[in-house]
Amino acid sequence: MKLALYSALAAPAVYALNVSLPYTAPPTAALLSPALVSFSIEQDRWVDWAGTEAPNDFFNTVLENIQNITGQLPWIRIGADSEDHTDFSYNLEYEEDIFPNSTAVTPYPEATNITVGQGFYDIISHLPAGTHVHWGVNLRQANLTAAYLETLALVKAFQSSAVTEKNITLDLIEVGNESDLYYSNGGRNSSWSIFEYVPQWIEFASNVSSAAGLSSSSYTKLIGGAFAGSAHNNLSGFSPQAIYNLGILESEPGSLITTISQHQYSGSFCTGGGAVLQDLMTKEYIRGNISVFAPDINATFENGLEYILGETNSMSCHGAPDVSNTAGAALWALDYSLYASQVGIKRLHFHEGIGYKYNFIQPVTLNYSILDGSPITPLAPHVQPPYYAAIIAAEAIGPSGTTQAIELNVNATDTSGYAFFEGQQLSRAIFINTVAYLPGANRSNTHIDLVIPGGYLASSQMTIKRLNIGYANDTSGLTWGGQSYETPDGSVSGQETVETVNVSDGLDIQETEAVLVQFL
Repeated sequence: MKLALYSALAAPAVYALNVSLPYTAPPTAALLSPALVSFSIEQDRWVDWAGTEAPNDFFNTVLENIQNITGQLPWIRIGADSEDHTDFSYNLEYEEDIFPNSTAVTPYPEATNITVGQGFYDIISHLPAGTHVHWGVNLRQANLTAAYLETLALVKAFQSSAVTEKNITLDLIEVGNESDLYYSNGGRNSSWSIFEYVPQWIEFASNVSSAAGLSSSSYTKLIGGAFAGSAHNNLSGFSPQAIYNLGILESEPGSLITTISQHQYSGSFCTGGGAVLQDLMTKEYIRGNISVFAPDINATFENGLEYILGETNSMSCHGAPDVSNTAGAALWALDYSLYASQVGIKRLHFHEGIGYKYNFIQPVTLNYSILDGSPITPLAPHVQPPYYAAIIAAEAIGPSGTTQAIELNVNATDTSGYAFFEGQQLSRAIFINTVAYLPGANRSNTHIDLVIPGGYLASSQMTIKRLNIGYANDTSGLTWGGQSYETPDGSVSGQETVETVNVSDGLDIQETEAVLVQFL
């Protein structure tokens, strides 16, 4: 039961909650991938992320920060909308792009035409050793030659000694991005449907598979789906269920599908306006945006395949200003990712582009505002607040590779909780208060008493590590356990600070805060 205790002089409210945590992992506990929080890169400026003559050290450092915690790097998906605007030329080293004009709503637009050469693929060698990659090739333009040449160049890059010596692997190839939108974006005529898509995908995927030398014994496999939305169990619409029903898995290239990818955004800023930070952060809203995929996930598991969100983030069309780039979005991303693990989603690839508002990482110097396109003093590479979600999730998961987690039953509409188990035993917990604390408001505080059946840990101690946030709409100045990742080179700075308390004392959490509890 939630109790409100009010003090005099309009002081901030204090609430109390009892939260029960099992001491041993229940059978429903999800096995977490160390790469749960991964990334998707818009292909049109891939050379900026990877670097041409030399690696992009800032990007590599912020990836390695995560590896230092979990022992594994985030997976990298390269593609998205611009994968379907890409052609190959032997006359280019890296790439030539054609971009539309910048606007206040879309300061950093995607390229409408991309022509790439072999070097565009070869610079995959600049990523940290051990990176897992999935890469997209062009389906929308219905050009078999383009897809074939892209695939040849892609495979040649991954077979080079510069890549194999670093054990950078091409795990998955994606044929086409968000093909369910091809009619609305001008890629197909009005007859376009799932019934036309499946045979076209089979034709192109056969071509790609042949060019890549894929087989049941090859390391690289294929992605299925990559749809922007889902008709779910409507077998006449675009969905995993529909492509299964139409026999895609029984086709030769379909037999190489090991992973189904779908895309999800929690709102839209494509026409500007309308985005509210508290809406994004709301616990019920987060769960609704994930649980809608339950039928797709169940159907995918019935076919023995893995399920990922191959492209996701807060607001579509590169994010909403003062929402997607804020501290509140860090709490959204953390709760969103951990909840996704509970419904069977193995990885979430948070989409990134140069200058996008929702980026976790801005990997190059920016010369105009991500919010409205106005000129700014050059802004060096930096992380944005949502990056802290990747760090916190990594610490919760840890390096064992066998961590399990459950969502806790927290009887509050504004507080989420998750318990983490190592060797079947309770090890850690995360609590997230998703109330958007904004300037001019009083900041409430919730006290959480931890109830562990059987009296386990009652006399033990625990450490508490906090994500310190001033206001939910802050765009910088966050610290995680006293440490900052907002540094010139992307590395962590500062002395870690944690509190050590008795488990029986419980813990306090403010509005717009996340805490990690480690049981000693």
